Amino acid sequence: MPTEPPAPTKYAGARAGLEGLLAAETTGLGPEPQKIKTLTADEVSGLDALELAPKREKGRLGLRLWNSAWPKLLAIAIVVLAWELVYLAEWKPAYVFPSPTDVFATLKDLVTTVDFWDGVRLTMTRAITGFALAVAIGTVVGAAVSRFAPLRAAIGSLITGLQTMPSIMWFPLAILLFQLGEQAIMFVVVIGAAPSVANGLISGIDYVPRTWLRVGQVMGMKGFSRYRHLILPASLPSFVSGLKQGWAFSWRSLMAGELLVIVPGTISVGVRMQNARDLSDTPLVISYILVVLVIGILIDQLFNAADNALRKRWGLTGS
Repeated sequence: MPTEPPAPTKYAGARAGLEGLLAAETTGLGPEPQKIKTLTADEVSGLDALELAPKREKGRLGLRLWNSAWPKLLAIAIVVLAWELVYLAEWKPAYVFPSPTDVFATLKDLVTTVDFWDGVRLTMTRAITGFALAVAIGTVVGAAVSRFAPLRAAIGSLITGLQTMPSIMWFPLAILLFQLGEQAIMFVVVIGAAPSVANGLISGIDYVPRTWLRVGQVMGMKGFSRYRHLILPASLPSFVSGLKQGWAFSWRSLMAGELLVIVPGTISVGVRMQNARDLSDTPLVISYILVVLVIGILIDQLFNAADNALRKRWGLTGS
């Protein structure tokens, strides 16, 4: 009668299995154990590199710049061509709807004046100051709402409602509270941008994988350390999107504020545009519109660069 083969030995883990095999070798029992290769420091660091996006060989700088620029240049050419066709069709008188040539000539003269750059400096100072305050307030509110469930139930919907509310609706109240001063403009800029920043952080924290939170708990992360080293870095992609949207709200609120709230003694971009409108200087009005548009596009490109770098770091894109 054939005998049953002995059952395989069960070990608690890989290390216990290796120790058992080594013990069998010393007693002359069992097969010769396999030699385990010890990983070098370079090989271990290579395993960490798997978390990152694969690096691709970059082509020539000029070609990459051209591939990025030509769609934008084509769009600009189409807009200018359509503008010129509408002007030639004489839809409006030339003094109301000027040609691109007249506007670009006015813009060229405008950017060479010192007063123009003083106005841009004042507007950008207001924009950066208001946006920084909105980021600080929105980050604190977003972290608190995501941390405490009763607070989320109380003001979670209110934050979304504030985000969707047109910022121009706040100006009558801001003027009553702060009169025609810098505080009125800052109030509207902050209240227009902070909800977007807060919602971006809340969404990012909500989508942090539960596994990561459990790992952080096992590693002993608690309180501020848990937010500093785990939750905030994990929510960074969504937070950057909230910052980008917050900047868009703050920039629009600022432009509306400079047109409605003219602070005595200050000449900003909005004030100069309002003065050009009072003088019926349409080429100058359109020139300031183009200036505001270009500034907004440049800031948006900065946010896009930060977002793309973050996506590459997280392996969310292959380029």
